[in-house]
Amino acid sequence: MTEQVRVLDDRPVGRAMWRGTLCRCPHCGKGKMFRSYLKVVDQCDACGEELNHHRADDFPPYIAITIVGHIIIFLMMHMDMTYKVDPLTYVWTMIPLAIVLPLAMLPSIKGSIVGLQWSTRMYGFGTGQRD
Repeated sequence: MTEQVRVLDDRPVGRAMWRGTLCRCPHCGKGKMFRSYLKVVDQCDACGEELNHHRADDFPPYIAITIVGHIIIFLMMHMDMTYKVDPLTYVWTMIPLAIVLPLAMLPSIKGSIVGLQWSTRMYGFGTGQRD
């Protein structure tokens, strides 16, 4: 009786996450990962890799909010210890930062999470004919 051994292609986590951070396909690094702001394409237009298996869900916003929260708290503490700051200054500076920064970070963070899921073959990544 012959046994078939399935050899899986190498998927380095760091490279896949970096390519995702750049909003590129984690497999080839050439095709776009998003068709709109946060909508992941079903298939890479460069290599044909299926990207519709991702399940990023609420993890990217959680990471973005955590990062931005730390940045804003640091800035507020630094401003308060260094200068005499009017409380309205915080309203006019920190609230816009708290809105804009997470929105700017979300595509890269989501791309990185999709790259992580692809490289570790989570949620159906790696079950196609490419492996």
